[in-house]
Parts: sequence; structure tokens; C-alpha cells
Amino acid sequence: MNTPEHSPLGKDTVYTDRYDPTLLFAIPRADKRAEIGVAELLPFHGVDVWNTYELSWLDLRGKPMVALGEFRVPAASPNIIESKSFKLYLNGFAQERIADDATLSTTLMHDLSAAAGAVVSVQLREVSAAAYAITDLDGYLLDNQALDIDHYGPPQADFLCTNANATPVEETVVSHLLRSNCPVTGQPDWGSVQITYRGAPIEHAGLLRYLVSFRNHNEFHEQCVERIFVDLMQRCAPQQLSVYARYTRRGGLDINPFRSSTPATPGNPRTARQ
Repeated sequence: MNTPEHSPLGKDTVYTDRYDPTLLFAIPRADKRAEIGVAELLPFHGVDVWNTYELSWLDLRGKPMVALGEFRVPAASPNIIESKSFKLYLNGFAQERIADDATLSTTLMHDLSAAAGAVVSVQLREVSAAAYAITDLDGYLLDNQALDIDHYGPPQADFLCTNANATPVEETVVSHLLRSNCPVTGQPDWGSVQITYRGAPIEHAGLLRYLVSFRNHNEFHEQCVERIFVDLMQRCAPQQLSVYARYTRRGGLDINPFRSSTPATPGNPRTARQ
């Protein structure tokens, strides 16, 4: 049974350094989506952008090779890939001799796509500053508001509101105060979130209070972003909406879910905390 409790999370682990695709642990998206009223027909487009900073293998002469990796898992895939299992899988290449980058990319794409249930794209990059230049997320920063806040979970959609009589706007807002927790280990997941919408102006104080209300909430990264998207659509009814969370790395991986009301391909901007 592929539930978070059956994953490698929170368990003592023997770290292998040989290739083993069975280490990948897939968790169906459907159960958590049902909690927020998302059925088989998804109300959003999107992708989960993963970055790995700890990928190494051997060339055919036995010399270690290293690379940075970007993986894009479609939001329409039936499964997410549990992050610790992903780390264990990647570590398994450490003592494998592989002909070239293309061979490794093909293997990664095959195995990750099988686990996710949809085609996962793979891009390997050289280890260089240019590969992941640090940048800021575009948008108005919500975090400097002077607010009294005393609610830290569960997420409270009632904080969200708009001025329905105001002229519609196109706006991008950013917060670095997003925090949620792993549903198995309880360990905190820290992130920044960028919200872009067109429609009635969303009240900034309520939006920040809403984002802070995830602070003691237990859900995976992908599930939190989908909850934010659905709550904003239901409470604020924007004509267009995208939500992009950039989480800090754990175990050499960061996960960055993007959900949008229209088809779009997000960039992969590495923030200062990543």
C-alpha cells in the first residue's frame, strides 16, 4: 500500500551505492486531492520542478562524475515521488559505471516516469555558478506588513477576501513566510511562494495571514500548493491564477510545485534560501 506511512520517511535506512530503481516510492495524488475537492478532471495545469545537487556516478574508466539535475513531474501524473526514496535512488548511481550523460538521462527518465505514471523530463547540467544563478522572485513582498497573527494551523481559507467593487488588477505577490511540515516525520519544510492573478484585488493582510496558517500544517509540498490554489480560486474567484512555491532543499533535493489556471511553463529561479 503506497501511503506516506509505508515510505522510507522517518525510518533507519541502509544507503546503497548501486543502481536500484525499486527504491523509488510512489504515492497516489488522488486521496489528498479528494480532501480539497479536486477530482480526476483537474482545475489546474502545472508541474513539480525538482532540483538535485548531489548526483554522481562513475565513467567507464571509474572516474567519478558529478552534475546538477532538473526533473519536471507533470501535475497530471497520478503519483508523486516520495523525496527520501528519490534521494536513495539517486545515491544508488554513486558506484555505477555509465557510458555518458545521455545514457544516465535516459535511465533517469525511464525510472522516474514509471514511478510518477507520466513522462518526467530530465536535464543534467554542469556544476557551475551559471547553472543556478541566485535570483529574487518577482512580485510585491507581502511580508513587511505590520500584522497581529495568532493562527498557525490548520490552513484558514476564511482569511482570504477581495474587494469585489474595485477595478480588476493584474498582480504578482511574494511571501517568504510559507512553512509546512512533513506529514510523516513532522520536520518543517520552508519555502517562498509567488502568486500571480488577474481579477478583483486580493486583500494583502488576509492573504498573508492565510499563508502563515500553513505553519503547523502537515502536508507534502505539492499538496500545500494545490490547497493554496484551490482556496484562492474558491474564495477570490480570479479570472487567472498561478501559484509557485520554491522550497528549500532537504537531502540534496528541492521541490518546487507550480499550479496555474492556464497552460504555462515556469522557469526554475533559484532563490537565496535554495
